[in-house]
Amino acid sequence: MDFNASLRRAIKTGNVILGQHNTQKNIKDGKAQIVVIAQNCPEKFRTQLKSYQNLFVHTFEGSSVALGKACGKPFMVSTLAVVDPGESDILSLKRA
Repeated sequence: MDFNASLRRAIKTGNVILGQHNTQKNIKDGKAQIVVIAQNCPEKFRTQLKSYQNLFVHTFEGSSVALGKACGKPFMVSTLAVVDPGESDILSLKRA
């Protein structure tokens, strides 16, 4: 699986939430199926994520700048939540 291509497809055809605040809100609402964090995501947020049971967290192999570029955005993205993968196979990360 090409992670960047799967992520872009999920953004285009599904529902992907960007940013720590919105990601956390979707986790609390039980909508986030998978959470992706950049390697340089703040430790405080990483610690908060550990408190949620049955939440799959994938660490992106790169910085928040690289994750933003992978999303096709011109800004940093330290975390995102996949609410609906659309036509993407990004949820296959859970099985890997």
